[in-house]
Amino acid sequence: MAEPPRVRLQSLGCRLNEAELEAWAEGFRRLGLRIAGDREPADLVVVNTCAVTQEAARKSRQMLRRSQQLDPQARLVASGCLATLEPDSLGGGRDLVVANRDKDRLVEIVAATLNLPVRVGPGHDDPSETLSARGRQRAFVKVQDGCRHHCTFCVTTLARGEERSRPIGAVVEQVNRLADSGIREVVLTGVHLGGYGSDLGAEPSRDLADLIRGLLAETTVPRIRLGSLEPWDLPAGFWGLFADPRLMPHLHLPMQSGSDRVLRRMGRRCKTAEFARLAAEGRGAVPGLSLTTDIIVGFPGETETDWGETLAFVQAMGFGQVHAFPYSPRPGTRAASLPGRVDAAIQRRRAQELGQVAQRLRQGVMEAQVGTQVRVLREEAPRTAGPGELFGYTPNYLPVLIDPDPSPAPVGEIIELRILGLTPDGQMLRGRRELRA
Repeated sequence: MAEPPRVRLQSLGCRLNEAELEAWAEGFRRLGLRIAGDREPADLVVVNTCAVTQEAARKSRQMLRRSQQLDPQARLVASGCLATLEPDSLGGGRDLVVANRDKDRLVEIVAATLNLPVRVGPGHDDPSETLSARGRQRAFVKVQDGCRHHCTFCVTTLARGEERSRPIGAVVEQVNRLADSGIREVVLTGVHLGGYGSDLGAEPSRDLADLIRGLLAETTVPRIRLGSLEPWDLPAGFWGLFADPRLMPHLHLPMQSGSDRVLRRMGRRCKTAEFARLAAEGRGAVPGLSLTTDIIVGFPGETETDWGETLAFVQAMGFGQVHAFPYSPRPGTRAASLPGRVDAAIQRRRAQELGQVAQRLRQGVMEAQVGTQVRVLREEAPRTAGPGELFGYTPNYLPVLIDPDPSPAPVGEIIELRILGLTPDGQMLRGRRELRA
């Protein structure tokens, strides 16, 4: 019997792109294809591109070129935001481009257009095997797409369109299928996660809190995380949901600037005082809540005064991690035509200053964990950890290297750890397994 075709799935950018890859993986497996690991040859390569910054666009094109070089005989499919907004910039050698509007039908379109030798009848579909082939232990679940807001710098709205939410029942069904296959943690993702349900009608109304309640009541998956969540539109009763320990106490709330003047130019819907109240409310309601954020460095018109306000705001908020992005003009956005472009050298200096503040904050957050006992999902260690290392994340999403264990738990298991300290470079916690008598 001939070997089934092998498909390798690659992605850049947000967790939503990862969630889409996982959905495609399930679809290809149902057709009888095998998911190829990163180092395996493939007959088909699908790349989910990103366009959020110039650098992301460059890396997307680089990934496409590298895929052609590694598997010159493979059919090559491009999708995602760059493929939607700038298909002519992708270079040659592609067999097919699938725009974002057709992403939900990508497997069907690829199979029909490229005449894949699919298997007739129901295929084998084990989500855990799909994730394992790609070195993943948690599953990303897409619950909505698109955004009704138009931040002046954001190209994602142009690429993904208006908001579209999946029905609660469909999300519950997917999470139950993942849990039945052994997945222990899911991450809910969307472009505007806080806007979940805005398009589902008023009778009965549905929002993110309803979705989370449904998952907590109707699934058995041990851990639920939320992806990036804009610091507005949080539904009523949101903080009370964290009383269930299955909802992990970590939120990524992208602020983008600590200057109200810059936030107005960005078209953001949250001021610094409102964010501070939100953070205080969350930390008061959710023990151990970790907050992380995004900051755009050098937005057009950002003065030294504005930048000083951003540094002071980040320091005051005590973020556990800060993702810094030098401003990158994107075609079609309003910010691309704003005056007051900040020099690249100034951007680099400000990014360095922010990095120093962020590192001190992260060090403090991690040191506060020393002596605590936590439940960690055992995962594949990152390449930087070294061969044979045991690794996991705390509930509030801090990385832990696990001391050698004579009988280590398998990857994908949730284990009890005592946090002993930090690794020598200060980048991870160090923990030891707590064995029960």
